[in-house]
Amino acid sequence: MRIVIAEDSALLREGLVALLESAGHLVVARTSTADDAVRAVSSTDPDVLVLDVRMPDGDEGIRAAVAIRDRNPQQPIMLLPQYVEPRGAAQLLAQPGTGYLLKDRVLDVAGFLDALERIVDGGTALDSQVVAALLDTTGRSGPLDRLSSRELEVLGLMAEGMSNTALSHRLVLSERTVESHISSIFLKLNLDEDTDVHRRVRAVVAYLRSQKT
Repeated sequence: MRIVIAEDSALLREGLVALLESAGHLVVARTSTADDAVRAVSSTDPDVLVLDVRMPDGDEGIRAAVAIRDRNPQQPIMLLPQYVEPRGAAQLLAQPGTGYLLKDRVLDVAGFLDALERIVDGGTALDSQVVAALLDTTGRSGPLDRLSSRELEVLGLMAEGMSNTALSHRLVLSERTVESHISSIFLKLNLDEDTDVHRRVRAVVAYLRSQKT
């Protein structure tokens, strides 16, 4: 993959460069500001942008991501926040090819690389804490109330980007049972079925985002 890294911490930025290059990927640009990130993506056309959410001037990373997506809606972007703050990124989380992982998740190198590959393929990769926040329906009413506790669990793992096979392994269920839960989820949420797993996941994330804003 050809990657642009935008991170204001020099230590983390260079660590990401070393990690990605050791895995055989090419870092085509590295920046420390949001404006430079926008310019770097425009000039290099990378496969994915790894972007710090909090740049020197607050949430400038989000502003840069929105500007980049306005120019190229298909640009894969991995957002790296220090802590969970999904509201500011809600517009982006509902779009295909978006990742949102806490910075300490980078320590799981294999998981981080897998997440990058998923969003480059048009999927999603959301931090489990973000999914938990999206699925928190305490004191709220709405279509999610129609789901059973198991269906909410399946939905949360789908939003993280898990395939049916991964869900089967995680929940110790047969793939047929997982497929049955997913069909029930889409029926209860009035979401059209689609044979493309990534598109279905994005639809779920978009739906959840709409319930939190």
